[in-house]
Amino acid sequence: MKELSLGREMVSEFMGTMVLIIFGAGNVAMTVLFGKGLNITWDNITFGWGLAVLLGIMAGLPSGAHINPAVTVALAATGRFPRKKVLPYSAAQVAGGFAGAAIVFIDFHAKWVGVDPQLASTAGIFCTFPAITTSYLPGFIDQIIGTAALMFGILAIGDFASKNNIGWIGGILVALLVVAIGMSLGAMHGYAINPARDFGPRFFALVAGFTQPNLMEPGIVLVPIVGPLIGGPLGAFIYDWTTGAVHKAQA
Repeated sequence: MKELSLGREMVSEFMGTMVLIIFGAGNVAMTVLFGKGLNITWDNITFGWGLAVLLGIMAGLPSGAHINPAVTVALAATGRFPRKKVLPYSAAQVAGGFAGAAIVFIDFHAKWVGVDPQLASTAGIFCTFPAITTSYLPGFIDQIIGTAALMFGILAIGDFASKNNIGWIGGILVALLVVAIGMSLGAMHGYAINPARDFGPRFFALVAGFTQPNLMEPGIVLVPIVGPLIGGPLGAFIYDWTTGAVHKAQA
């Protein structure tokens, strides 16, 4: 297969992350704007984000479908990905998150302004906020653990699929992994585990004129960026020291 140029890889990551947010944030918009009438529950959100990840992987497949700067950084930190591509990939992912949020806002705009005309209380459709508001630490710990679990799982799935010659199942299993993380760890800081998934849409909310007071509060902004960027490499290193090492020994 012909190797893609960096520019085409960036387009792939942009599209993958945009699709992720269209279906992920769109799912949350359905919950917030129509939730009472549709009887939508947390299960809907977690399965919706899982399907969003699956579709995002399909859209971003030509570039490896990182669709998450924490994944890109973790792969580079463990020698699986060129470090010189980390910033271009991450920029494309954040831009894709911004574009996906814009599309969701355009789609739901008529209902949105009816529910929240001042755009003062619905920024959570786009980005994450902490369950514990007295300290940033609980959310920070949550994001490290959640993203470490995500990265460990991604690598385990990759080795499992490769070992059994069933590469096609990888995207499905990663989507189910995201569902599991949402159901098990999702409530402490809004289930970000992806800096582009949070900051791209958050920046769109700022540009679009959302007035929620804590939208750009530094601690709230940084937790779903810094936490995943620590957790992703941590999960990759733990995998390489444990399960990954066993796979190599068996090869």
